[in-house]
Amino acid sequence: MNALWITVALLVAGFAGWPVTALVFRLARTIDDKADAARRSGQDASAQDPSADVIVDTVSEAPRAGTGQTVDGELTAGGGQPPSDFPQAAPTLPAQRILRGGAIIGVLERLGVCGAILTGQPVAIAYIVAIKGLGRFAELKETPVAAERFIIGTLTSMLWAAGTAAMIKVVFLK
Repeated sequence: MNALWITVALLVAGFAGWPVTALVFRLARTIDDKADAARRSGQDASAQDPSADVIVDTVSEAPRAGTGQTVDGELTAGGGQPPSDFPQAAPTLPAQRILRGGAIIGVLERLGVCGAILTGQPVAIAYIVAIKGLGRFAELKETPVAAERFIIGTLTSMLWAAGTAAMIKVVFLK
């Protein structure tokens, strides 16, 4: 019977976590959009939303000042002008998709976190986070929006997997 509950925990943690993470991404974008609208209308965003006590990078269709990047809802770093420290004769940068494979990595991360908790090896979670961070370091260093998305996705996935594993372990695997 334990094998059944462990299988259920892994399936729920691994595959039901994707819609939860997508919902959190949508909520984060809504908060950013409200802050942008308030900033454009001249209102203070923190007066409307107590969670908006810091200014965060916004996602927009237009290039950011000085970065030469555009970022749309799917996190595609667009071409445009190269950074100002490049010679003027440099060609424009091609559009490139960033954070590829995030859904598959997220499933594997949730499976690993859930498995680590179910087997009583929570230290393995540190290895999972380290491997994921090292694998994404170059993209995260270059793109602040990707770093923010990475943090939101990682924390959401880990909390979902840990919560699922803890619930199964406490309720069904006494």
